[in-house]
Amino acid sequence: MFNLKTDFYLKIIFLLSFIALISAFFIEYVLGHQPCNLCLIERIPYGLSIIMIIAFFFTKKNQKFLVLLLILTFTFSFAISFYHFGIEQGFFQESSVCGVKSFTEIITKEDLLKQLSEKTTSCKDVTFRIFGLSLTSINIVVSLFLIITLLKIFKEYEKDK
Repeated sequence: MFNLKTDFYLKIIFLLSFIALISAFFIEYVLGHQPCNLCLIERIPYGLSIIMIIAFFFTKKNQKFLVLLLILTFTFSFAISFYHFGIEQGFFQESSVCGVKSFTEIITKEDLLKQLSEKTTSCKDVTFRIFGLSLTSINIVVSLFLIITLLKIFKEYEKDK
């Protein structure tokens, strides 16, 4: 059952997701900070959430399912951010995801050598901070907040049964 409280929370989540993506693009393209591969992956849940919330408002069916998908999306965001934070802090080793730009683009050894000669941003290097916090650590907090909020929304659907 759709209610005004759910509507309000989803609009806030939509706004936060939109601001997160715009901020990431601003930091990358205007301020010139190159993101690592995990930073790029961390943007995906925000883009997906925007699409799902738009679908939520346009369809009157499967709203409970879309909320559940949003919970799973931000759980993925939390997990990736936690892993990335662990790499930044030295708890985890960088994986191959951090070093290679794209596995599909490497066709020849010349392409591989060219890619190795280019400066790539390491996942353990923090190039931008806000109030001393890396964007990854902020993403952990935001993702956790959104998961809790979405769980409350999902719980409301269970009450309305």
